[in-house]
Amino acid sequence: MVKHIILWTLKDEFNNDQVKKEMKESLEALKDVVPGLLEIEVQIEKLDSSNVDVMLYSVLESEDALKGYAVHPAHVKVADTKVRPFTSSRSCIDFIC
Repeated sequence: MVKHIILWTLKDEFNNDQVKKEMKESLEALKDVVPGLLEIEVQIEKLDSSNVDVMLYSVLESEDALKGYAVHPAHVKVADTKVRPFTSSRSCIDFIC
């Protein structure tokens, strides 16, 4: 299995509850759409000590499943319409577990 974790900082003008909620709902809806995506959770509630705005935690069956997730049309659509336009930075870590 592979864990795929992303941390995003939102652009100041888009750092609001509505944008975060739409990101969360759109990304979490991929669970039953993308083959090999076993778990996905998007965290938008954070403590003041945090220095990012949104976290994605996901588990995929394999490294091949992760590669498929990256190019899956449903994921690309969400990334292009609900994530990338609103974020100023992205950090990612992927690892086998």
